[in-house]
Amino acid sequence: MDKLQAMSVFVQIAERGSLTAAADALGKSLPAVVRILASLEDALQVRLFNRTTRRIALTEEGRFYLERCRRILGDIEDTELTLGQHETEPRGVITVTAPVRFGEMHVAPAVTHFLRRYRQLQVRLLLLDRVIDMLEEGVDVAVRIATLADSSLIAKPIGAIRQVVCASPELLAETGQPQRPEDLSRLPCVRFTGISAASTWRFRENGRDLTVPVNASFNCNQVGPSVNACIAGLGFGMFYCYQVMPAVRRGELQLLLTEFEPDPLPLSLVFPQNRLLSPRVRSFVDWMAQALPASLEIKGSQCE
Repeated sequence: MDKLQAMSVFVQIAERGSLTAAADALGKSLPAVVRILASLEDALQVRLFNRTTRRIALTEEGRFYLERCRRILGDIEDTELTLGQHETEPRGVITVTAPVRFGEMHVAPAVTHFLRRYRQLQVRLLLLDRVIDMLEEGVDVAVRIATLADSSLIAKPIGAIRQVVCASPELLAETGQPQRPEDLSRLPCVRFTGISAASTWRFRENGRDLTVPVNASFNCNQVGPSVNACIAGLGFGMFYCYQVMPAVRRGELQLLLTEFEPDPLPLSLVFPQNRLLSPRVRSFVDWMAQALPASLEIKGSQCE
């Protein structure tokens, strides 16, 4: 058995989620892929996938082996590139995930410019408002607005995102400006559940956390309708700064209670822990580390 070929087949199955899709991507027959996987599991004496008639999922051993295979294959690719012609462009597929609204506003345009520069690459962009298991779902790079807790991942900080309270000028003329976070409890609010699943908003004063219950007549899991409701004067809203800064610059919303904002959340590029990134992933990380801060500035969403 060609161990490197078997590892490559295994990675393709894990990333594409099926034996058939892996066979198509590799240009091999389905029986050939099945035989290679069976030989690899036999050699390792472990089951790498749990297989049913409807789906295939990595076992715990499979997730462990997948991380190592990616590292080994990435090191080989990087070494071959170093020893070969330096002008060779990176090629292959990069799978990227980002939050939906941030992805629409900033990540997708940056990816478009990236692909115009690197014509041999393909990007699979997944816009999701949930944190996924990058190894299990075959994601190379994640754009995250959060503090990284998983030690098996590396985070490259590229900015900070504030959580801000805002309201329309019309609503402020009607209710007056709140002086403290607790004032929001008696005022109408719009709640975007992507900020907080509970009916409370977090603030910070003199190094202490404050939790304030809010009474929201409009609750929505999507940011667009939530911001529009806030602009329409339906209530006070709490959002990530990039989501509302364009409206603030247009005079449709005003920022409030800025001295009570919670600590900003890191904006990071997250990728699996490798000694050497593959050339395609490294080129993408380097590009986005420059493009995303510039996009925030240019589009009036800069809020550090």
